[in-house]
Amino acid sequence: MFLVRCAEVVPCSCCGDELVVIGSRRRKLVNSYGESRQLIIRRLRCLQCLRIHHELPDCIVPYKRYESECIEQVVSKSEAPSVAADDSTLQRWRRWFREQAAYLLGCLSSIAIRFHQDPVECLSTSSQSAHHEIGHFVGDAPGWLARIVRPIANANLWVHTRSAFLSIPSLR
Repeated sequence: MFLVRCAEVVPCSCCGDELVVIGSRRRKLVNSYGESRQLIIRRLRCLQCLRIHHELPDCIVPYKRYESECIEQVVSKSEAPSVAADDSTLQRWRRWFREQAAYLLGCLSSIAIRFHQDPVECLSTSSQSAHHEIGHFVGDAPGWLARIVRPIANANLWVHTRSAFLSIPSLR
């Protein structure tokens, strides 16, 4: 087990007030070899809005069980990735990224505008992929998915997994 503790003081992503530690919870994380490890994630409560937040390290993508490195490898490469996961899981990750890419790009643009930062210089021709456009904000070096997750989650813009709440009508 590993205890996750951030060295920096992060304000509430909803109202900007102070967060206090109210406990912890266990979180499983699977690496590219299929080995599972447990992290102890701190639970934080905002003193003003009373919302509860979890302190996630960069290796975690919210609502995903595999390390961000694994998911990044699958969604960015067309050849067979070296991740110990079912083909259906790999396809689900690719579909998830394709569906979320425009939203993630919009969030990164919004955050850049909010903090008066310019992305990497845009190309004069249209982009070939959503990953390429996102690269203007976070680069394409390894770890780009973690560099997307952190600002979006800290700005309270991460979309909650909706699969548990949506029901798809069955085709008859």
